[in-house]
Amino acid sequence: MDIAAFERLYDEHARGVFAVACRVLGDATRAQDVVQDVFLGLWRDPARFDASRGPIGHYLRMRARSAALDVWREDQVANRAKTRLRGIARNELGPVEGRPVAAAERHAGIAVVRRELMRLPDVQREAIVLAYWGGLTAEQIAASSGAPVGTVKSRIRLGIIKLREQCESDLTDVPLAA
Repeated sequence: MDIAAFERLYDEHARGVFAVACRVLGDATRAQDVVQDVFLGLWRDPARFDASRGPIGHYLRMRARSAALDVWREDQVANRAKTRLRGIARNELGPVEGRPVAAAERHAGIAVVRRELMRLPDVQREAIVLAYWGGLTAEQIAASSGAPVGTVKSRIRLGIIKLREQCESDLTDVPLAA
């Protein structure tokens, strides 16, 4: 095949080949690679095209579709492999809570929160425990304690503020592994 004939074929059919590849892949960059592969294949082995089977444009678009589907399948396999590897890595490392440093930090944090929770006034501690660990709403706590809803909300808010301040200062003093 001479260069001038190849250039004419490319000019005539590259847009259609690109459109087919782009429809399959949904990615213009990957589709351009397919166009290049299709025309490079034609340049290297022009005898693969059999004019008795149909026009060259149909042949090139069929080759583009096949090549694009191959690329798409390879991407799917690669994505599944990545997902499996992430899952394996996660399982081998175990949950964050099970790792020694994370477990030590979590344990230290829980101890600080418990200690500071015990230092709160009884009404604030009770409201926080019922809300956070008991799963009750302010309205439910108010109904069970006989206190107004606004008072219960204030107790929770003030208790949380005190806990946060105390826990932050206590946790900065706790030596943890680096």
